[in-house]
Amino acid sequence: MAAAGGGGRRSPERWSELLARLTCPVCLEVFDSPVRVPCGHVFCTPCLQECLKPKKPVCGVCRAALTAGNKALDLERLMESTETACSGCGKKMFLSKMRSHAASCPKYQSYIMEGVKAVTKEPLQNIGTFPNRFTFPCPYCSEKNFDQEGLVEHCKTLHSRDARQVDYDADEDAMMAQVLMRSLRDK
Repeated sequence: MAAAGGGGRRSPERWSELLARLTCPVCLEVFDSPVRVPCGHVFCTPCLQECLKPKKPVCGVCRAALTAGNKALDLERLMESTETACSGCGKKMFLSKMRSHAASCPKYQSYIMEGVKAVTKEPLQNIGTFPNRFTFPCPYCSEKNFDQEGLVEHCKTLHSRDARQVDYDADEDAMMAQVLMRSLRDK
């Protein structure tokens, strides 16, 4: 985000709180046409549109069912009245103009690249030593708790000649209901 300081008499803590309130939890930028969804969280309009694409969209913050919301006019007004300065060139402007300015400000782009260089100078810890916390079921036999590599190996070993295809668009709830009904009938 291109904002620096906080225009005026705000303390650094209050400026951080304000910026956090005006930052989209998806793109981590100052809001672009903020929309408040029924659970109370706020997203940029383009970010919300992406979040609404799945069959059963959920809020990216609290995982509540997600539906289209209403314009967050209070936040738009706040962005239009909060002055700040670009971290690259120092030009003063309102927060509502900061995204478009940051995209075209060469000094801001240099400022960001310096930050990226500083972060990447430190060697990364060996990421391979951390355990994979995600596990997956086999789409063929429903055996559970494979990490990514284990699932690939399992499928190569046991299902490489299986002619069936996996339907990734299938409704999981309907499939679970069918499996439960079958298991009740089999008893």
